[in-house]
Amino acid sequence: MDVRTIDVAGRRLRAATSPGSPGSIPLFFFNGIGSNLEIVGGFAAEMQAFGIGVVAFDVPGTGGSTGVAAPYRFSWLADLAERVLAALGIEGPVDVAGVSWGGALAQEFTRRHPARVRRLVLAATTAGSVSVPGRLPALLKMVSPRRYIDRNFILRVGATLYGGKVRRDRKLLAEFAQVLRPARGSGYYFQLLAGIGWTSAHWLHTLRQPTLVMVGRDDPIIPAVNGRILAALIPQARLVTIDDGHLFLLTSSRECAPIIADFLTRQERPSENAAPVAAG
Repeated sequence: MDVRTIDVAGRRLRAATSPGSPGSIPLFFFNGIGSNLEIVGGFAAEMQAFGIGVVAFDVPGTGGSTGVAAPYRFSWLADLAERVLAALGIEGPVDVAGVSWGGALAQEFTRRHPARVRRLVLAATTAGSVSVPGRLPALLKMVSPRRYIDRNFILRVGATLYGGKVRRDRKLLAEFAQVLRPARGSGYYFQLLAGIGWTSAHWLHTLRQPTLVMVGRDDPIIPAVNGRILAALIPQARLVTIDDGHLFLLTSSRECAPIIADFLTRQERPSENAAPVAAG
């Protein structure tokens, strides 16, 4: 990916793009809480094989982006994301994808900037405060950014935290830990605060974009039932279950990429609330 630093609304933000096929629509990707651009690299490479370019950025206070002085809401960050596209010279519609915390931001971005969004991909995420909570041992580890700072800690707790393939393959967990970068200052905690009290449940029915909802079968953080809730509330949603955990876009990227590519490139609109499809 081509990584650069851009000026957006008086802030220095680090953004990355990967090229797609000529004339293709880019996929604007929102990362999980505390995550940096390097985490997206493998997924972007898989999508590029299908001619789909990826655009992503480090939200303020994460990765290589400068922080902010005060907490913010998803609405503010969604508007900042629109300015990121403008700063990168990306005009016209984009497809949008979000994973976990970034899935909430993807929903908010779609609501606030509907003309920008052609199709929506929601992975391992929820409708916010009305969601079914994950397992307590996993949620308690999410309160602190320690897993981004202490590599030994993430190697020790990662299987319990993320589930899926990393339970039985420590190499996958080590590869994930290798690219983690700690958040800056209060950046992680501001991300946590952005989600407090937020929910999309009361307005998801207004989204008109075809939507692909993806869940991990063994996800300790976001139980799969949350995907079923999203798919039921969004008019044109299709639900896909991946045989993996919370990190399935990374640890099962080869299985996920063709599913996402097919959804983004198909000519017909997905049928409303199609039956779940097992994959992976």
